[in-house]
Amino acid sequence: MDDATDDASRTGTDPAAEPRPDTDPAEDGPEHAARDRVVAAALEAERRTGRAEETEEELRRGVAVRIARMVGGFVLIGIGIALLPLPGPGWVTIVIGLSLLPFAWAERTIVLIRRRVPGIPDEGRIPPRTWAIMGLVTVAFVAGSLLVGDVIGRWLSDAWSSIWS
Repeated sequence: MDDATDDASRTGTDPAAEPRPDTDPAEDGPEHAARDRVVAAALEAERRTGRAEETEEELRRGVAVRIARMVGGFVLIGIGIALLPLPGPGWVTIVIGLSLLPFAWAERTIVLIRRRVPGIPDEGRIPPRTWAIMGLVTVAFVAGSLLVGDVIGRWLSDAWSSIWS
């Protein structure tokens, strides 16, 4: 039998449970107490959201998802702001980022943006007629590019080469 195991059986202590000499006893200081209070408050807030989380693991997963949504929302808003002067769907990206955020001001901002976009009602629903028109226009452009894209490409190539020749 090992000496450490023999000592543990005689004294009733587990050597693995005793503090190791390479750990810093200052780690249990006030900064860890503050972290523990923040974690406990976040878990309690998650319990009060109205969902039925049964285990602490589900609570922690809910907090992690909420934090990931907030980070992702703010990142998308930043990308959308960058896309405003650049080519790209800036306002769409901003609205998607705002929709990820769980804040009342984000919802109010989405309503303000939707009010300024022509053709979308105040509640934000796009009418089925508009979806149908957008779909038909997309199909028409795809079909046109497949049918006459080669002709247009040759015409542009000839026009471009005549300019630079």
